[in-house]
Order: sequence, then C-alpha cells, then structure tokens
Amino acid sequence: MSLPRVILADDHTILVEAFVKLLESCCEVVAIVSDGRALLNAAPLLQPDVIVADVAMPLLNGLEAGRQLKEKLPAVKIIFLTMNEDPDLAVEAMASGASGYVLKKSAASELFRAIQDAVKGRRYVTPQIARAIKNISVQGLRSGRQPKAITSRQREVLQLLAEGRSMKEAADILSLTARTIAFHKYSAMKGLKLKTTADLIQFAIRSRMIPA
Repeated sequence: MSLPRVILADDHTILVEAFVKLLESCCEVVAIVSDGRALLNAAPLLQPDVIVADVAMPLLNGLEAGRQLKEKLPAVKIIFLTMNEDPDLAVEAMASGASGYVLKKSAASELFRAIQDAVKGRRYVTPQIARAIKNISVQGLRSGRQPKAITSRQREVLQLLAEGRSMKEAADILSLTARTIAFHKYSAMKGLKLKTTADLIQFAIRSRMIPA
C-alpha cells in the first residue's frame, strides 16, 4: 500500500525539518512551502493526498489558502498544525473543510493519527480543543467569521496590506495593477465600515489573517 503524499506548509524552517523527520516513516513528503501563496501554486501541480499547514503564514494565511484549495481540489485533505489554541479558530478551520486541527505542542502520534484519519475520510481534532469546541455552533461561527461584505480576493488584498506591503508590492504578488489593489482595498473597507489602515489591521488580526 502506497504512503500518503503530503505537502508541508509552514514558515518555521526548524519545525518543518523536524516534521519531515517525524513523517518520513508513514508519509511521502512531496513538497515543503513557507507561505500560503506558494501552497496554492504547489498543490494543483503535485496533487497531494494531504496538506499539513500552519494557520498563520505570510502572503496568504492557512485558512484562506485552505478554502481556495478545497474549491480547486475537493478531494485533498487539509490538516492544520498550529500553536493557536483558540477553539473558535478550530471550529472555523473545520467549517472551512479541514480534516484535522492539531496543536504543535501535541505528541507526534496525534499528527500521525490525524493524517491516517484524514486519508480514511475521518476528522481529527486535538482532544484538548475538541472538548472546548463541543458546544460551539459551527455554522454560527462560520457566518460570523466570513462577513458577506468581503470577497475572497478582498481578503487576500487586506492580508497583504495588513502585513505592511505597499499597494505595488501587493499588486506584484497577486499579478494585478496597483489601481485594482486600491479598488479592492477601499471596496472592502467600505463594506466592512473601516475608516483607517489601523482599523484594517485590527480586522485582519481578528479574522486571523495575520497573527496578533
């Protein structure tokens, strides 16, 4: 039986190297990427069985990258491996189509189990988090975290600008014009009733686009 093909997406180099060593006996790690945009490029080419991704990544956060990949590759299994113990975030991740949510401080056996469960079509959440989210409404949280006033493209733009990138830099990353970036920024700010760049950054933090 062939080993599941896995992409690791995390911008912490030392941790990723450790994960590769941990997984080499039970998985075939086909790629390592350090940001969400690189993950979007790599996954359709490599067609992995499982993606193990951090939530907080530069250029495009793991949640947004995961949402977009599930639209392009509905069969791919996504497991979030993160330091974030917020149960609301775990619920949001699972509501977006993830197959697992594992804390980085957990035992390696949890990541192995999450991958095995994902391949078999099951879901796995670190027990500590699973207990915390037991009574949370997935649908209610999802609608609260994804305001209808903002599109997927606008979320991408807002993350880049909240990370401190200029409109030109954001335009280069997204292969758009600076004018289009400005349009998306101000359309999003209008829809979200944000007035300043500081408001934008706070929204990005609350929405987990960038770490606090």
